[in-house]
Amino acid sequence: MSETALVTGATAGIGLSFAHQLAARGHALVLVARDSARLEEVRAELSAAHGVAVEVLAADLTDRAQLAAVEARLAEADRPIDLLVNNAGFGLKHRFLDNDVEQEQAMLDVLVVAVMRLTHAALRAMTQRGHGGIINVSSVAGYQPRGSYSAAKAWVNRFGEWAAHEYAERGVRVMTLCPGFTKTEFHGRMDVGRDAVPSYLWLDVDDLVTEALADFDAGKALSVPSRRYKAIVAVSRHLPTGLLQRFQSLGRK
Repeated sequence: MSETALVTGATAGIGLSFAHQLAARGHALVLVARDSARLEEVRAELSAAHGVAVEVLAADLTDRAQLAAVEARLAEADRPIDLLVNNAGFGLKHRFLDNDVEQEQAMLDVLVVAVMRLTHAALRAMTQRGHGGIINVSSVAGYQPRGSYSAAKAWVNRFGEWAAHEYAERGVRVMTLCPGFTKTEFHGRMDVGRDAVPSYLWLDVDDLVTEALADFDAGKALSVPSRRYKAIVAVSRHLPTGLLQRFQSLGRK
């Protein structure tokens, strides 16, 4: 039987690319996103292109009851999930005090709470079986002081670093993926144009996912696609916070 991957935020961007590339590898899929109509379109597209079984699960991850439905799917012993890709996420264009606190709460719910709860559900099932994998999509922003989004991604980075070590001996690989600016709908939804960022910083989404899967296959706990972002992360770890904060307006134009 083919392995099954569950991908959140699967109808666009990095999540959609993961769905296509995993389907091309022969994985059956469980796709999670908020938009039911779009999920059905992607289901038909993937089934036709790759001939794999595709299940869809409409869920708003800011809603605890809908999130629980995804947790329950991860926990099913008779329909195991072999790979979880925690990809769903969004950002806010404005600075912390210029955003409504409920917007901030919703972002925290998706970027941190959902990642924690879905990873918990997946790990419990996977460790009982003695095998499985989790890819948590974070960001290079987690290494920089760029507001609450960066703070949330910093949590994902440290959580993933710990989980990769903690559960390796129990047969579960955990990898944290830290992309930079990527050509997807993500920034458009924030009303941020691509001209707000130098062209050399934009990554191709399919290349990013291809590199991420290669890193996962190689057993890496951290994947930072492209040499330029590997260099940015390396530098960010050593520069003083005050200097890094001078660049926090990048991508807000």
